[in-house]
Amino acid sequence: MLTYEDVTAYFLKAAKSLGLVTHPEYWTNGRSLEREFACVCHTGSCEGSETRSSCTLSFTWSTLDTALSLEGPVGVCDFFHEPDEHCPHLHTSDIPPLELDLSYISPLNGSGAGISEATLFSLAQMLKLRASELSSRTIETRPGVNMILQESRLQPESLTLQQRVELPIWHPDGMRGLHDEPHNRSGRFVQRSRPATDEEDDEESRCR
Repeated sequence: MLTYEDVTAYFLKAAKSLGLVTHPEYWTNGRSLEREFACVCHTGSCEGSETRSSCTLSFTWSTLDTALSLEGPVGVCDFFHEPDEHCPHLHTSDIPPLELDLSYISPLNGSGAGISEATLFSLAQMLKLRASELSSRTIETRPGVNMILQESRLQPESLTLQQRVELPIWHPDGMRGLHDEPHNRSGRFVQRSRPATDEEDDEESRCR
């Protein structure tokens, strides 16, 4: 089973393979026992990184995630009844997925004053469309513009994009459940129903 340490290590390894510099932070809530992770990623050196695009990835690892990572679905059964191989707790896909929050920022580096409102709106919409196309697990995408007061005028400072992504890491089929989309299920249904259609055609031919 996946653990909090496994998930954070996977993200850091993936970022390193892309040549990104990472700044991970870890927290534990002493009251709720939830664990949190946040990591700022950027290209190039840390010097002058504020003038380049960056992404902050974060998530909360709940106590349910900890129980599942240590005991598996059987650990959930123990709270209610004796474990049974036919128990729906062991096969459910309704366990809340791990939610990732992604926050992108792209500084305009002083060039915002010369960008029209229409151009900013077009850039924000283009970012939203592009980001949505690259992630089928995204449930929310919100573009935005950070403004700064300069010379008694509000001027755009950077473009931003907030995304929320769901990873069903506790799916009964494991991470293979990521590919269990509605269109895949409908395809399997069509394949199962096709033989019945052929049989009906044969019956109609015999009746004629």
